[in-house]
Amino acid sequence: MVSPAEETEKGLYFLSNRDQNVAVIIRTVYGFKSNERGNDKAGEVIRNALEKVLVHYYPLAGRLVISSDGKLVINCRGQGTVFVEAEADCEMEKIGDVTKPDPDTLGKLVYDIPGTKNILEMPLLVSQVTKFKCGSFTLGLCVNHCTVDGIAGMEFVNSWGEIARGLPITVPPFLDRTILKSRNPPRIEYQHREFYEIKDISSTKKLYEGKMLYRSFCFDPDMLEKLKVKAKENGAIEYCTTFEALTAFVWRARTKALGMLPEQETKLLFAVNGRARFIPPLPKGYFGNGILLATCICEAGELLEKPLSVAVRQVQDAIKMVDDSYMRSSIDYYEVTRMRPSLTCTLLITSWSKLSFHTADFGWGDPVLSCPVALPEKEMMLFLYHGEERKSINVLLCLPAPAMKLFQEFYSHLEQT
Repeated sequence: MVSPAEETEKGLYFLSNRDQNVAVIIRTVYGFKSNERGNDKAGEVIRNALEKVLVHYYPLAGRLVISSDGKLVINCRGQGTVFVEAEADCEMEKIGDVTKPDPDTLGKLVYDIPGTKNILEMPLLVSQVTKFKCGSFTLGLCVNHCTVDGIAGMEFVNSWGEIARGLPITVPPFLDRTILKSRNPPRIEYQHREFYEIKDISSTKKLYEGKMLYRSFCFDPDMLEKLKVKAKENGAIEYCTTFEALTAFVWRARTKALGMLPEQETKLLFAVNGRARFIPPLPKGYFGNGILLATCICEAGELLEKPLSVAVRQVQDAIKMVDDSYMRSSIDYYEVTRMRPSLTCTLLITSWSKLSFHTADFGWGDPVLSCPVALPEKEMMLFLYHGEERKSINVLLCLPAPAMKLFQEFYSHLEQT
């Protein structure tokens, strides 16, 4: 158990309504190898730096509890985070190709607390340093998403690395989450269809009760350009980003692969960074969740029969809708309803392609590998940059076995055109 190196504030730490909806565990692995420095001191260096960085990020050393009004809060008493050192009897290359992650293999590089039944029993941060015979090592992290979004999580890891290298923290955390409190009285000004419960008339739920497969599909620059050209070919839209074109494509491909009936409603949720969209913008280093789920809903028949541009336009319109007014209304919506986004007949997309996973330097240089262990939700897709030039995007997804075969065919058709 690693606690902050100095006394920190005690008491209940407020979590915003943006934090309440993402109480899932995110597992990631970073691999390090240096020709100049072996792994003998890796555990000691990283552990000592953890004690120091927790002084700044002290809520991570607390525990989740339920407040008197039924919300998650962090009880900060300096309880500490779990830190594990492990040794592997092989070289790090045995992990394999992390662009096609194997949850069973990568799962050995993160530590799950035995006997824990729910998030209230789990520490908010668990770290595992695993040393390999070749002198390399991995750092496996389990972090509760309600404490950080991707940006805040990477700022924490990079700050941890800076302290390990004897440097001051470049981006100190801004810890006051009450700036995202709901309004009094709450004002719900939009429909907030992210919470909409879709009726599953296509029995997709039964498909997800069978064998599930994890796969990763690489979209290289040529394929991404094809998608953007295809999205604009009928003149309905003049411009689209790589994210918008790829999101529209995988939404359609997954809908088709799952065999949804034409009249089946299907929902797309995707994370939008709201930090700069609030008025005023969230402070630099905001420690918490500054993301919001944008929403598209339509019938499967409409999605598949109409051109790709129609789906792209829906994505664009959903992004434009996310402004300060919409985000404040969403915060108030949860305050009144306590509803969580429904994932029935839904695809949830998160893009990690702009997060600085490749800069987590603890003194052994930048990571030679970094990847998620698995998807936190089976209805989720993850976009990750791939390759040294970071121009390709890997799409990590989970589908029932029959649907995965159909998704592969959809992907192969694009690849060959």
